[in-house]
Parts: sequence; structure tokens; C-alpha cells
Amino acid sequence: MDSSYLVGCLLNAFLSYTATMLNIATIHAIRKTPSFSKNLKTLLLSLAVSDLGVGLVAQPLYEARLIVESRLNIETYNAIYIAYLIPASLFRFATLFLVIVLCAERFIAIQYYLRYQELVTHKRVFALVVSTWVLSGLFSLTRLWIPKSIMYVGFGITGLACIIAATFFSIRIYSSVRLHVNQIQVLQLQHAPKNAQMVNVRRMRKFAMMSVYVCLFLTVCYLPNICTLFTIAFTSTPSNGIKHLMVYNVTLAFLNSSLNPVIYCWKMKHIRHTIIGLI
Repeated sequence: MDSSYLVGCLLNAFLSYTATMLNIATIHAIRKTPSFSKNLKTLLLSLAVSDLGVGLVAQPLYEARLIVESRLNIETYNAIYIAYLIPASLFRFATLFLVIVLCAERFIAIQYYLRYQELVTHKRVFALVVSTWVLSGLFSLTRLWIPKSIMYVGFGITGLACIIAATFFSIRIYSSVRLHVNQIQVLQLQHAPKNAQMVNVRRMRKFAMMSVYVCLFLTVCYLPNICTLFTIAFTSTPSNGIKHLMVYNVTLAFLNSSLNPVIYCWKMKHIRHTIIGLI
């Protein structure tokens, strides 16, 4: 087996285990944390389920694909490739779309916190999450009837658009958070008493910054893979160097599913304490 394929198999075997175990623990912790609102809990659970699917299904199939591709068994490779691509695309698009929804929901929560209950209801969030999974499923099935080059361009454009949208909301969230921090500091200098509204704003600010970190790590993990998709799409015969680079870029994208639970533990003490207790 080629060294890059071997390294890819070993890395994905390890990351598959970490993504599966960390996200199982995270799902348990989110369900057991009563302080989360229904909307935030629904979004975090959906994102954790998507990351769990990456570790439980997509990465083992990707390892099988690498092994079969290194053996140059074309017939088996085509079957494994389709079996890998559909669930991998499903969970990848679900992750990308859900991060946008999470960032948008947190932006509304921090920017329009007085009208949040009116604008963002649990029924709307639940319907949006279901629509996200349906749309991700439709995107993952497009490989069955469109050429590979067009598929790569479509996947690349969609992924890039998702990263841009999530980044836009993250920048707006960060600006709003800085504004609220300045307002709270002014109130503290004036020796204003702490009220429930100020405490609530601080909680929303903490959750909002968590979504910013989720978007940041998503961009770092997915952007190299998207760039490689465009390169392969516009190259008639990709070189071995590009194929080997693709192995590492796909692995980097999968790494995001192991990093998200770490972000939750880092930014939310309730999840951190629940997971520590579970361990």
C-alpha cells in the first residue's frame, strides 16, 4: 500500500473511534443538560448526530475505499466508492448546513434577544432541522445521475457558500458580542445592579461565541478539501500528488467531527461536567 494511503487508513481509524465515542458522550451530555433551551438543544443534538454518522459510517467506508483503491480492484472500488460517497456526502452537507443554522440562530439570540422568543420558535427550528437533513439527502444522491466532474464542482460551490454564510454570521455575532461586552462594562462602572436580563445576555453571549469557534474549525477543516475538489474537477487526469493530497484533505475534513465535541466541552461547563461524570 502507498504510504499516504496507509497513513490515511491509520488516521481515519483513530479519528473514527474518537468521533464515535466523543459524540456519543456529547449526545448523552446534551440530553442530560437542563439549562439549554429547546432550540439550542435541538441544533446541538442534530450536529452531534451528524458528526456521529461521520465517525460511525463515513470514515470506516473511507478506509475501505483507500484499501480497495490501493489494490487497484476497479469493480470493487466502484461499489465501495458509491457506498462511501452517499453517506459521507449526507453527513458532510448536514454538518455544513447545520452550522449555518446554528450560527444564524445564535446571531438572532444575541442581536435580537428581546424578540428572540417571537422570531425563533421550537417548531420553526425543528422544521428547519428536518429540512436540512432532507436537503442533505437529496444532495448526496446527486452522484447517482451526474458526472463526477460536475459533482465535484457542485459540492465545492455548495461547501464554499456554506462556509461564507457561516463566516458572515460569525463575524456579525462577534461584533454583537463585543458591543454587549462594552455595554456591560459601562453598567459595571456605573455600579448598576446585576439583573436577570444582564445574566441572560451573558449566557447568550457565551453560547454565541461557541458557535463562532465551531464555524472557525469548520472552515479550517473543510476549506482545503473544497479547494482540492475544484482542482480535480478542472483537471483532466489528476496527478498522484493531487490524489495523495486529497487523502489528507478528506481526513482533515473528517477531523472536524472529533473537534466539535471538544469545543462543546471547552465552552460549555455543563457538557464538560456531564462528560467527566460519564467517564
